[in-house]
Amino acid sequence: MAVRVRFAPSPTGALHIGGIRTALYNYLFARHHGGVFILRIEDTDQSRHVPGAEEYIIEALRWLGLVPDEGQGFGGDNGPYRQSERKAIYQKYAQELVACGKAYYAFDTPEELEAIRQQEVHFAYNYRTREHLRNSLTMSPEEVEALLQEGTPYVIRLRVAPEEEVHIQDLIRGEVVFQSSELDDKVLLKADGMPTYHLANIVDDHLMRITHVIRGEEWLPSTAHHVLLYRAFGWEDTMPQFAHLPLILRPEGQGKLSKRDGARFGIPVFPLSWKGATPEDSFLGFREAGFLPEATLNFLALLGWHPGGDQEVFSLDEMTRLFSLEHISKGGARFDYDKAKWLNQRYIMATDNATLAQYIRPLAEAKGYRTEQSYLEQVAALMKERVSLLPEFVEEGYYLFEPVRAYDEEAIRKRWKPELQPVLEAITDLMPSVQPFDAPTLEMAVKALLQERQVKPGDVLPLLRLALVGTMKGPAVFDTAALLGPAETANRLRSGMAYFLQCTETTAAK
Repeated sequence: MAVRVRFAPSPTGALHIGGIRTALYNYLFARHHGGVFILRIEDTDQSRHVPGAEEYIIEALRWLGLVPDEGQGFGGDNGPYRQSERKAIYQKYAQELVACGKAYYAFDTPEELEAIRQQEVHFAYNYRTREHLRNSLTMSPEEVEALLQEGTPYVIRLRVAPEEEVHIQDLIRGEVVFQSSELDDKVLLKADGMPTYHLANIVDDHLMRITHVIRGEEWLPSTAHHVLLYRAFGWEDTMPQFAHLPLILRPEGQGKLSKRDGARFGIPVFPLSWKGATPEDSFLGFREAGFLPEATLNFLALLGWHPGGDQEVFSLDEMTRLFSLEHISKGGARFDYDKAKWLNQRYIMATDNATLAQYIRPLAEAKGYRTEQSYLEQVAALMKERVSLLPEFVEEGYYLFEPVRAYDEEAIRKRWKPELQPVLEAITDLMPSVQPFDAPTLEMAVKALLQERQVKPGDVLPLLRLALVGTMKGPAVFDTAALLGPAETANRLRSGMAYFLQCTETTAAK
């Protein structure tokens, strides 16, 4: 049977980065086996639906290149792929379970159940308690039919038989066994006619011929009910195999990473930024933080999976070729943001300058900087080995777009000597005559002047760097000057010298 997997998020807000990892593992598994990757929107809980969340999910998948073969927004022959549009399907299958005695009508009101919970702290609607409650198992067929005809609200519950063992052979965790006597009678169809996750999930997976369910470990306890539902429908022969992924842990390694941890640690924990109704519900995304999609995928893949060996940087094609569920760990994976930035830096360094220029352009435009393609490509070439995130091209490298804002005074005091002023003035005067004004020609002209004046390059070049960019860090001096051009280079040398003199005079006065 051909592999068919699904990613089935709920549109209840921004999609957490853990959800994207689930999507990635499903995608890699499908591609590795030449199978089908499906996007299904599980929106049966209409009270939690958030406008724009579905579009966010689709945009995030497109940004990362995880394009489904079928699904909401992508077409296919097994739709609708939005569960709220499949209501009649679920009602039909719920009624089938009632008809064969595998489920039953429950007419208990929320108020009645709440009153019982107030008296019994550990109350569960199960094989023990259902015999004393208002449901079709304790009423005559005539009473039930009368209530249905009157339009009395009801839910449909799964009838869980006691003293049975539910065995699950999880592809990551091995055999997991549940005792049915410890399970409650889950609601399958709610009073508003909408299914719960449990019913909709099983019916859709069956009808969409899903072969493997790869999802977070928080769903493992629900799997017992899902297996019981497959049994109830008589679908055991086509039941998918299950694989439950480890948790993503906080950066310090303790506890599950939550959406609030982004604000707490000052890091993105969502693929894209999300603007909520309040600042507390608005979150920074990996894309807006300056991550490349390829680096984001690489980072997420390693949160629980590794094929072995020392390799850390994997293309999507490599991950697809090497991926297997056997290489996913059972234990939680720490969300190491420093590693994410390290990976992003590697991808930035490997990206061609023309592509990087396209990423830099909107960042430069937002600051009112020049945006010509050729100039931005040169900026990319100079800065790509010095940045970890895309915004740093215009933040750390601001001096390639505007005059120096601040100088490293400590470095100036260490490097500046009054006798070097005439040399710097001579270099400044030399600028207009250097032709062509490129790094090799400029370096040759400056070093010839220094040799003529018997001055060591090591005494002067650091001062040139300080004048041009304000710090001892940054791109090579002559490459920077060549990008700035002769006029701007001369202006910065003059401004730099003026500051050097002011700085050293202030120090002497103290």
